[in-house]
Amino acid sequence: MELSDIDLNLLVLFHHLMVERRVSKVAETMGLTQPAVSNSLAKLRRIFGDELFLRTAGGMVPTPFAEQLDEPVGYALSMIHSGLNQRAEFAPAALKRTITLGMTDIGEIVFLPALLERLGREAPGVTLNTVRNHATNLRDDMEAGRVDLALGLLPQLKAGFFQRRLFRQRYVCMFRQGHALDRPRLSLADYKAAEHLVIVAAGTGHGKVDELIQKAGIERVVRLRVPHFVSVGHILQSTALVATVPERLALKLVDPFDLTLRTHPVNLPEAPINLFWHAKVHREPMNQWLRSVVFELFGADQAS
Repeated sequence: MELSDIDLNLLVLFHHLMVERRVSKVAETMGLTQPAVSNSLAKLRRIFGDELFLRTAGGMVPTPFAEQLDEPVGYALSMIHSGLNQRAEFAPAALKRTITLGMTDIGEIVFLPALLERLGREAPGVTLNTVRNHATNLRDDMEAGRVDLALGLLPQLKAGFFQRRLFRQRYVCMFRQGHALDRPRLSLADYKAAEHLVIVAAGTGHGKVDELIQKAGIERVVRLRVPHFVSVGHILQSTALVATVPERLALKLVDPFDLTLRTHPVNLPEAPINLFWHAKVHREPMNQWLRSVVFELFGADQAS
């Protein structure tokens, strides 16, 4: 097949269908009627000799051939868009779109308040959306343009991605004020004797911390395991449990929940918290601007 055999607008429509999975949403996004979208999809089906999308109760589901087309089409459209707009001055104030970020619940607590305040001043037309890296295929969604940036400890994002270090984060022990361990220094014996809250955090690098504690031969009395960090403050405030948490999260929880943090008695490595983006948006003006905002707010010099 030659490029002259297909209208570029049909590929744009294909890309939108891969992202939205609904004809009505694509029609709204592209300023078309739903019959026009359906007619264009029919042309694509004839050109490629494949159904491309199957209509289900949950929306339009791509066929294996459409999944195969998704990455090269998305990459090509991104390169064309970047090339056409590389000299245009990017104006955040004129931006009207939803920006999707991949992050954990820790990231939502640590990053979102300051980021929302900054975007509210510089780009009031932007709506933020977050997704969990373990609740979605983050790699595929970033390749397809469904997720713009990811922040955190994400060892699975390697080939095809750029990354930049924001900061390194140590782990601390946290418990309620007035706890029996609320002393200037927390000893290893005290840590072993305590009852613990363990955060599993599947799909993130933070889960490695408990593996390291176990490998160090330290046996703990675990009273509760939870799959995320968002409930930690509430639980520690009302119990005598001790938790191992990233320091920046601990600093956000200390005052609202009357908690105390102490240097961890186990020698744990610091966690590298990085900013990730896919190679195809490396030169895209909006993504470049968004990355600069994130780094200005949370880069090592600012997040000391």
